[in-house]
Amino acid sequence: MKISTKGRYGIRAMVDLAVHFTGEHEALGNIAQRQGISNNYLEQVFSTLRKAGLVKSIKGSQGGYLLAKDPKEITAKMILEVLEGDLSVVDEKKEGAASTESIQYYLKGQLWEKINNSVQKVVEDITLDELAKGYSEYLGNPEPMYYI
Repeated sequence: MKISTKGRYGIRAMVDLAVHFTGEHEALGNIAQRQGISNNYLEQVFSTLRKAGLVKSIKGSQGGYLLAKDPKEITAKMILEVLEGDLSVVDEKKEGAASTESIQYYLKGQLWEKINNSVQKVVEDITLDELAKGYSEYLGNPEPMYYI
């Protein structure tokens, strides 16, 4: 599995939104500038995140985006699945049917499923809150304050 630019930028932008959240909508241009991401590209990413209910948007000069849920309720898995789709390392459907005595069948249970389950567990267990707090601590800043 390789996380695309869309997935990586989406995670970065969501962490940025959580770190800089003050209770007001955040202009997408501010996030794009802080992260060095094209505003147009970020608009596409946030459109997808909005449709999935992870962010809310307000149009107009005072508009922007804010988290739709508490950062403790948003996991890396939620963000990545919205932007990337299935997070499996191996698409077992593409492997086709295999005899129960084949190496392919053996590897499905002994390797591929274990890798897929491990990836799922990691991204399920990491919340946006943890990433935002971790980043703030990394910078030596106090914990971000959220207002939802």
